[in-house]
Amino acid sequence: MWMKYYVNKIAQSTGEHEVHAENCIYLPQYPNRLYLGTFTSPREAVEEAKKYYAEVDGCYFCCYPAHTR
Repeated sequence: MWMKYYVNKIAQSTGEHEVHAENCIYLPQYPNRLYLGTFTSPREAVEEAKKYYAEVDGCYFCCYPAHTR
């Protein structure tokens, strides 16, 4: 299933920028997120986010397959 993904422009306290699906309750507000595109898996979205930020992780709630921390 295709889903739109975004990455938080503001890093977590642990240093990584978190990737969220468009329907996540923790999706950052518009000015604090960067649209990554439409992907079939959270792991693809995390790979795309790594083009913008060195430290990236998937959201525990909406991108659990790509969550590592």
